[in-house]
Amino acid sequence: MRDPLTRTLLILTFVTGIVDVVSFLALGHVFAAMQTGNVIFLGLGVAGVSGAPVLAPLIALLAFLAGGTVGALLAHTTTPAPGNRLNLAMAAEVVLLGGAAVLAALADVNPGGLTAYVLIAILSVAMGLRNTIARGIGDPNLATTVLNLTLSAFVSSTPTGIASEPELALRAAAIAAILLGAIAGALLLKVGLALAIATAAAVVIVAAISSRRSSHA
Repeated sequence: MRDPLTRTLLILTFVTGIVDVVSFLALGHVFAAMQTGNVIFLGLGVAGVSGAPVLAPLIALLAFLAGGTVGALLAHTTTPAPGNRLNLAMAAEVVLLGGAAVLAALADVNPGGLTAYVLIAILSVAMGLRNTIARGIGDPNLATTVLNLTLSAFVSSTPTGIASEPELALRAAAIAAILLGAIAGALLLKVGLALAIATAAAVVIVAAISSRRSSHA
């Protein structure tokens, strides 16, 4: 992908795969980014299904909404340049993910425990903030945190009802990015939770550096 913004959003989509796998496998049945899944988990929990969580998906939903609110405020109070808004979002994401990695390294993390809930909140805030900014500046195929629209529109949204080759390539790249992120997250978790989250933060830093260099080129 030659477009710098598209490249940056694909990298962030990769990070989403890492973060959601970390959330699901290490913090309980919860997602930091995929809020549709959290609504389902919450419904199962409220219905009293054995083992289904209630508090974890509720925290994730509220934290994602809080992050989205912050993102919306940034979009309205900062310079309208898309790159500047995304850079701010990535800076905030690095801080949040970095803090989460430090917490994971220093504390015992068990699903259902206080530390796990704090981590869920931090990661969900980060995803909510970035999602709001990304949806406002990027291609609709690259929301970076959800692929529902990408999948459903895989062969649609054109006058003929069939997507063009560039659109198909972009949508396929988004799917591949989050899939590879999920694989990476699962492998990193075998080493440690802190490493997995720290790697996600490092990848965001790489995306931010690449974005800045492209903007000054």
